[in-house]
Amino acid sequence: MQGNLNEIDICSILQLISLGQRTGQLWVEAHSSYQSHKLSPEDGIKHHPVGEGKPQSWFVFFLNGQIVYCQAGESSLSRIDDYLRYYRVEQRLNKTQLANLESMNSPEYGYIWSLLEQNIITPKVARNIIHGLVHETLFDLLSLHQGSFIFDLGAALVPQLTNLEITVLVTKVTKQVQEWKQLYPHIQYPHIQSPEQLLVLADTTRLNDVLLASTVNKLQHWADGKTTLRQLARYLNRDILTVAKAIYPYVQQGWLQLVYSVTLCANNQPPNWQQVDKHKGRVVCIEDAIAICEIVESILKPQGYEAISITKPLEALSLVFQLKPDLILCDIAMPELDGYEICSMLRHSTVFRILPIIMLTGKEGFIDRVRARMVGATDYLTKPFADTELLMLVEKYINVDSAVGV
Repeated sequence: MQGNLNEIDICSILQLISLGQRTGQLWVEAHSSYQSHKLSPEDGIKHHPVGEGKPQSWFVFFLNGQIVYCQAGESSLSRIDDYLRYYRVEQRLNKTQLANLESMNSPEYGYIWSLLEQNIITPKVARNIIHGLVHETLFDLLSLHQGSFIFDLGAALVPQLTNLEITVLVTKVTKQVQEWKQLYPHIQYPHIQSPEQLLVLADTTRLNDVLLASTVNKLQHWADGKTTLRQLARYLNRDILTVAKAIYPYVQQGWLQLVYSVTLCANNQPPNWQQVDKHKGRVVCIEDAIAICEIVESILKPQGYEAISITKPLEALSLVFQLKPDLILCDIAMPELDGYEICSMLRHSTVFRILPIIMLTGKEGFIDRVRARMVGATDYLTKPFADTELLMLVEKYINVDSAVGV
């Protein structure tokens, strides 16, 4: 059995395997728009989207229609180590034992069994780790809408420590995915990598004003720009939704930020998010045409503005929360997510409710202006535009608390 996820969804695939009481493994690969995105470290703290990276994939192992184990395509024992941190297990396998895992069908599964055989963990802890990894993999898969899959009949992983009934799991995780969507746009969706966002402390002063010192200390410990939301869930032995809901109020207020990656400065440290900007203001240009981005930068930078380009619209929502711009230029006609949708989503956030958003378009018509007004755009600029036109609009709105309206 194989196909694409635009023909059949993950839930239906799992139900077919369950009903047929199949034994084997399911391989799923995400298509390009669901890949993780990184930022270029080349220019200090300048942010630029770069390549798509390797396709993300997962394996799900079955025995008689029940799930035995789930593993990410790029096997990483660090996932299990994250769980071991919660159980305060410090002992690990030696190099020889780890090398022996490489020949196994599932090195992660072999790692858990080796830890169990060495009495480093108990059967209960092993089962809990497996349940956690299965749960987080299904959360990713049931959020996925673009990709391909192959199911191969074959021998099951041995020995089995636990078999998990599919219907119960799918019902529970599907509900969590639906609740996760309600946290948008403050906690990003539909990016499959959203649980892999990093926690960054954005406003320590405000947190100290409203929270107990002990709570602030905990937030400072986790929101170090190195710990992902998913890692935090593993460290705390909680599901991803519970952790996301706990931090949601702080993210909503802008005190915490979730970012896909942070660019390292020259001293190999994350940038200071509270540093004073020496520029006149920060302008983010969301535009899929690189040539337009270069024009915007060539006009604004000589005038003392910091101009940052985002050429992939699906990255825009995450990055603007990270970059905290003073003004946004947003193209209307873009693939996957157009400017109207981006503007509307940003206006649902208290952080961007009154931020100047100027729509860029190659068309000049009444309908475009009406639609721009309806989604909350501040103004409108037709391409191609003169240097003076862009500068006049930027100088008109930047650092000015103007009301939203075209």
